[in-house]
Amino acid sequence: IYFYGAPGAPEECALFDAQGKTDRLNFVSLDRFSADHSLQGEGYFRALATEILACAGTAQVHLVGFSIGAFVALQTYRHLQGRVASLNLISAAAPLEAGDFLPSMAGRQVFLLARHWPSLFRLLSAWQGFLAKCAPGLLFKMLFASAQAADREMLADQQFCDRTLKQLRSGFDGRVAGYVRDVAAYVTPWAASLGAVTAKVRIWHGAEDNWSPKGMAEYLGQALSGCEQPEIIPGLSHYSCLHQVVPQLCTAIRTQD
Repeated sequence: IYFYGAPGAPEECALFDAQGKTDRLNFVSLDRFSADHSLQGEGYFRALATEILACAGTAQVHLVGFSIGAFVALQTYRHLQGRVASLNLISAAAPLEAGDFLPSMAGRQVFLLARHWPSLFRLLSAWQGFLAKCAPGLLFKMLFASAQAADREMLADQQFCDRTLKQLRSGFDGRVAGYVRDVAAYVTPWAASLGAVTAKVRIWHGAEDNWSPKGMAEYLGQALSGCEQPEIIPGLSHYSCLHQVVPQLCTAIRTQD
């Protein structure tokens, strides 16, 4: 089950399709930004778990979380009744209260607004939604203005740019409230919940990530009892890590099964 980032969209899951078919894995991504907006907190994570169980039938599931999607995956895990075979975290966003992460995060202003001035954050998100609909190219340039290392190189790939523009439009089109819910939940303290995570955990992280600094991967590697040594990959940043680790992730899951 793939948990996309915020901003993000279920279409990100297509990254895994070809490799998944080769490894006989079926990847599914819930359109969680469209979930009933009255669902908040544990009710929201419980609803995601219920939908996953309905989709999986009697099968065990592997959770894959990218960026803030890793946070949602970790929270949803607690409601999946022992049905999770592994958690696989890519460019994972760790709890903000767990370290001095904010100063080096590309999205620090957004997180500060969400944490201290939620009304302004909702206004900003509504404006981003307007841009995604009317001027997606401008929103794309704003989000990637601070891209570095291999993420910057990806901006020369027209296919990546076209896919990301489509995902931005999809992620914000009628889904701003869902995006706000995820970010607002992420900026509240949640480090204490990690003690309940006992499944096998794998972490892949770019050494040059400036969206989720590598210290976040190091923290999660220590805080999660079932975690393997995080794989910190030189030269990669946030999105470049997601794109590069797909074959390794699929092999790890297939081998475990």
